[in-house]
Amino acid sequence: MAQSSDVKIRTRRPNPADLGGGPDGRSARRDRNRLAVIDAAVELFSEGNLRPTPTEVALRCGLSPKSVSRYFEDIDSLIAAAAARHMEMVFSLFQIHAIGEGALERRIDDFVQVRLKAHEVMGGTARAADFLAFKQPSVRKHLDEAQRLARKQIELHFATELDRLPSARRESRTAAIDSLLQFDSLDYFRQRRVFSFAVTHAILVEALTLLLVD
Repeated sequence: MAQSSDVKIRTRRPNPADLGGGPDGRSARRDRNRLAVIDAAVELFSEGNLRPTPTEVALRCGLSPKSVSRYFEDIDSLIAAAAARHMEMVFSLFQIHAIGEGALERRIDDFVQVRLKAHEVMGGTARAADFLAFKQPSVRKHLDEAQRLARKQIELHFATELDRLPSARRESRTAAIDSLLQFDSLDYFRQRRVFSFAVTHAILVEALTLLLVD
């Protein structure tokens, strides 16, 4: 049965015990503080604050606004860094065990579970990154690569069903599945319609079943 993800975003706070005064100590402290700023931004994204101020980030991570501004010259550079780091942190959530193996019913269930759980954790950061992608080509490139990999996962996981279709129908079915599981589509179900994880899961399983069973 579908269950909501229990993966939580935890803010990394600076370690007050780190008082090393040498170059190595200062460098390590700077790296930790920078990650604390990024993780605080990710947490704020997940709460719906897509463009937090330096003061809001500082309050969340325990640093001063001046320190936040020292690590990132503007909010756009912080969003770009946060999106990249968060993708690295949650990449394993997108992985499907034994991809393409097993009965279709099980594969559909696994696929929908994986995408919904990734959305639970990554949705806020994805929304912030998508907002920024129009201004920063590097962010757009990052999102485009993620979408390319997502489409490839569909092709691999449902190869048995898709490969027996004529080329045009295979492309259209793949595109339909891809569009249903995009983060903005999942936002529609979870944010706008306020459907529960379980209800959204059931809707998507039914839709994919209709698309994949001829």
